[in-house]
Amino acid sequence: MLRNMMNLNKAQIGSPIEDWLEEESTLQDATLAAVKNVIAWQLREEMRLKNITKVRIDELMQTSRAQLDRVLNPLSNNTTLETLQRAAKIVGRELRVELV
Repeated sequence: MLRNMMNLNKAQIGSPIEDWLEEESTLQDATLAAVKNVIAWQLREEMRLKNITKVRIDELMQTSRAQLDRVLNPLSNNTTLETLQRAAKIVGRELRVELV
């Protein structure tokens, strides 16, 4: 086993996971999933800190429970930026999107 490890190319050791994801053509999908996960977590956390229930957010957003569940579910990819922005505003936050 040690011999196999010694035969590894130095470029393979310690290379960023982003390099591997890019090679696998999944970097963009992984990045989008990570961003969605963070946004969903931040919304849930703000709701918890401010004691805002799902029922109250449904009322303020004038949306359905299913729509809100999609916003708060990090695995759901069916949420518009407009919906995320509305949810962020209700919990006192701002959604920022930028091109870099």
